[in-house]
Amino acid sequence: MAHTTEQSDQPACCEPFDAEWAHLETLALHAGTGPDPATGALLTPIYQTTTFVQEAVGVHKGFTYSRAGNPTVAALERRLAALEGGAFATCYATGLAATTALCLALLAAGDRVVVSQAVYGGTVRLLQQVLGRFGVEAVFIDTADQGLLAAELQRAPVRLVFIETPANPTLRLTDIAATAQLAHRAGAWLVVDNTLLTPALQRPLELGADVVLHSTTKFIEGHNATVGGALITTQRELHERFEFTRTATGTIQAPFTAWLTLQGVKTLPMRMARHSENALRVARFLADHPRVVRLLYPWLDSFPQHELARRQQRAGGALIAFEVEGGVEAGTRLMNAVRLCALAENLGAAETIITHPASMTHWSVPPAQRAAAGITDGLVRLSVGLEDPEDIIADLDQALGK
Repeated sequence: MAHTTEQSDQPACCEPFDAEWAHLETLALHAGTGPDPATGALLTPIYQTTTFVQEAVGVHKGFTYSRAGNPTVAALERRLAALEGGAFATCYATGLAATTALCLALLAAGDRVVVSQAVYGGTVRLLQQVLGRFGVEAVFIDTADQGLLAAELQRAPVRLVFIETPANPTLRLTDIAATAQLAHRAGAWLVVDNTLLTPALQRPLELGADVVLHSTTKFIEGHNATVGGALITTQRELHERFEFTRTATGTIQAPFTAWLTLQGVKTLPMRMARHSENALRVARFLADHPRVVRLLYPWLDSFPQHELARRQQRAGGALIAFEVEGGVEAGTRLMNAVRLCALAENLGAAETIITHPASMTHWSVPPAQRAAAGITDGLVRLSVGLEDPEDIIADLDQALGK
């Protein structure tokens, strides 16, 4: 009998993973995969194929065509679902492809979406400049303000609440559990972009979220080698919508990308711990530097939402946001003077990356909206990598002296 590739299926390439070994570090290495039954290969094979031969009309082994599903991609999906504490996952060609599939699966013309004011620039561009033309209304508010959020949810029907916490790039936090209660009371789904912390540091589904979104390009894969995205949920009905939309739009992740991501995710818990340790040391250095006039890092006592960070996160994460004395010109000199840190449009890699959000990742966000979200023209975003923290500090110190 024909069947679709659901998260609960166990294709021939994998054996069910023993739930007894449920610690995060073990899940990151083993969940969703097993030795290849044909060869005994420890690593999941790259099933680089377009199609799959069927035993008879309507009878197959769970896969028919790689646009709809692929064994290598399915192995990654099982692992990501296990790490997030979900039941189902779908993987996509990019993080924005995942966001697009989410919106196409859950929204229709006339629907309203409430979105965190500070959020990835590509999300803003998609909602305003693409989906806005099809009648979707996106309302950007400070979702950290629960009173403001409650009022917006009561003002008119809302289909979806989309939050990113910590927010990119201001690191402003939204209380996930409280937001889930407000969203569900209003009849809306809650989606949490967990790209910046990953399940190693934050598990939104356990706090009431309906869907977790990832740009797997970032910390999940972690090595600047791929682009990809994922949606994870505990709800079969939502998962089936995501699967249908992915097949209909042709946005599935490539097998080789999924294979590379499977290798990267094995070290996710250790990497996130080291990212966080390094970032805290760098943040303390910047906090004491006379040329730094504004510093945001959730694990510092000075962070305005430090108590919330301690409550819903396991550590501070890799990202630091700061401004230097002298504004835009001084920040530009800093970013042009670094030698170890890479000036690039990415975050979440093994290498330390420094970014100017206003001209790079968030250039397409209208200036007034950037300002309202706290994304000033002089803001510097630092994604602290896995180098020795003393080397990162030395590079920033010499650049700040320029």
